[in-house]
Amino acid sequence: MQTSETDHRYQVKVTSETGRLKRLLIHSPDRGLGKVVPSKAQDWLFEDIVHLDTMRRDEYDYYIKLLLYFLDPGKIKGKLAEIDADPRRSFFIPGSDNYYNSDCVVDFQKLLAEILEEPGTRSKLTAAICGIEKCAFAIQEELHTCHPHELAKIFISGSRSDERMLFAPLPNLIFMRDIGIVINDYILLNKPAKTARTRESILAQYVFFYHPMFEHVRNNLIEIPDNEKHFLLPDDEKASDYHRCTLEGGDIMTVAPNHLVIGCSERTSIYAAQQVMKILFEKNVVSKITIIKIPKKRDYMHIDTIFTQVKKNVWVLLGSLARLGDEARKKDVLHFFAPADANKEFRILQFEKGTEQPREIENLEDLLADISKTDLGSKEPVQFIYSGDNEFPYGEREQWTDSCNLLALQEGVVIGYDRNDKTLEAFRKKGFSVISAKDILQQFESGKLVPETLRDTFITLPSAELSRARGGSHCMSMPVLREF
Repeated sequence: MQTSETDHRYQVKVTSETGRLKRLLIHSPDRGLGKVVPSKAQDWLFEDIVHLDTMRRDEYDYYIKLLLYFLDPGKIKGKLAEIDADPRRSFFIPGSDNYYNSDCVVDFQKLLAEILEEPGTRSKLTAAICGIEKCAFAIQEELHTCHPHELAKIFISGSRSDERMLFAPLPNLIFMRDIGIVINDYILLNKPAKTARTRESILAQYVFFYHPMFEHVRNNLIEIPDNEKHFLLPDDEKASDYHRCTLEGGDIMTVAPNHLVIGCSERTSIYAAQQVMKILFEKNVVSKITIIKIPKKRDYMHIDTIFTQVKKNVWVLLGSLARLGDEARKKDVLHFFAPADANKEFRILQFEKGTEQPREIENLEDLLADISKTDLGSKEPVQFIYSGDNEFPYGEREQWTDSCNLLALQEGVVIGYDRNDKTLEAFRKKGFSVISAKDILQQFESGKLVPETLRDTFITLPSAELSRARGGSHCMSMPVLREF
């Protein structure tokens, strides 16, 4: 497989959160999710025990069909009835004869299988995986006999097609956002906070450095160096945050060509944020970086669990971490701490290249409004839509099931979960249409609606099983190209 810098199929550039999505990486729920057991769920960083077939067939498959209709309609238009009638789901399975095989909606497993076709890459990656998983030499030799597509499945799921488990699954790989983030025409690779995701990181490194899709941006791949001091420090929370270097893509948002937002959370350390800022300023990738330190609570794993962007002037966010009038301000965690207290749980600092002192921003709404007006040049009033319509207890309940974790397909058109009723009502109050994935696909198929002409629309995904994994449509995507 050959490509070049001018090959449009492999262009890499993201300059906003809401420009029309043209290409992204995803990973469909694999057989590894069906291997998660209660006693290991926390170790493997998966929140619950899901029913795999329901998650795939009744929920995630709608996500794929929607993405294809918006990004690569030639692969799906006129074929819905045939696709849905196939009990094998072969349309959705990389390596099958009927696989959709899009250059726009790209499954990570497909890319992994393609690099494994090269014997040298295959040998190195197999040795690396067997090393970190402490496999017997006989297992390594056995893996060398596998077909590339089967080997890719094994590396991700941890099991062979005969159901024999060789090592732990990677259930979190469906959250593609975490493996890396595109910032303009650079790709920032992750450094996972938990050892359970180490194999994900290695697989991502090999795909980004060896697959032709990323050949022309190979010099623009950014890896953050570890802090050597952490080897000398106790393995406690403070050492982890200030000395260890951990970063996941759910904490990174390219909100404008000049502006990157980084969350410091339970998964992304302050040290990593500092290193990213240093590297990006040195390379002139952006001129402004805002760091948001959020409470280290399981509720707020990444910043994209508490806010995402819907259109240039519209954001969805969790009200308890926002400014909602005097009474709400008194309850905001920000106001329990003096401005000079470095240990307070919620803090926003904005750094500009060439400026010595950062600007402290008092609250999340002020930051988001400034992004809309200053960085994106929006002339319309900035609007906020709150999780659960900011009604107790629905704000926190629905944030837990990813009401704030939305993927913008284009300006004002987002995908989210159907179960967050109060949040959907809040969208309706702001003039958005709410339509199910099933209904909108039927209207696309009949020609009654066209993706390009949609405005202010919330498309709902079925979510009984997907929401139990604690990640929404934003988490499940790694945009590689948006219109700019």
